[in-house]
Amino acid sequence: MIGRLTGRVVAEDPDGALIVDVNGVGYEVKAPVGTLGRAERAGGDSVVLHVHTHVREDALELFAFASDGEREVFRLLIGVQKIGPKIALGLLSALPPTDLAAAIAAGDLARLSRVPGIGRKTAERLVLELKDKVTRGRVAAAGAVGTGPGQADRLVGALVNMGYRGAEAEQAVSALGERVRDAPAAELLREALAWLTQRRGP
Repeated sequence: MIGRLTGRVVAEDPDGALIVDVNGVGYEVKAPVGTLGRAERAGGDSVVLHVHTHVREDALELFAFASDGEREVFRLLIGVQKIGPKIALGLLSALPPTDLAAAIAAGDLARLSRVPGIGRKTAERLVLELKDKVTRGRVAAAGAVGTGPGQADRLVGALVNMGYRGAEAEQAVSALGERVRDAPAAELLREALAWLTQRRGP
């Protein structure tokens, strides 16, 4: 099983698939939106990714995360009945782990149901099966692990929910620079949307 990769990301597509070059070997991994912005740097262009190896009868897939904590959240999610890796990635792309924990702990079905692929019944199942684990702090603690600011993750998630591609959203948030750490979220979102509009043109 592969649990960790350190290398250069040489390709990325809008759906979150990455090719990571590790000493000349390219590993194809899937990752939540914003992973590269949060991942630990290992010198030069290299990043450290925490990997979950998912084995099925007909495939072997790698899923990559910026921290061990995010990987733990992913594993909790796919342990829920009828939640597969694709839906789990969608949840982690739309909601940072701390926000996801808060929504589950509060039983906020409306917020969970706004994530693409999550209907009301699935949201109810998430709350039913994970609420105890969240209240014990497992997901919340995992969400605190990582190097990137939570506000950047939330901005990326908001832009993705508005229909922008993950790569576009990450570029727009990156363009905000250090202000993303302390400026009001509403102001940052307006600026990110203006940047995206300017890039796309009339």
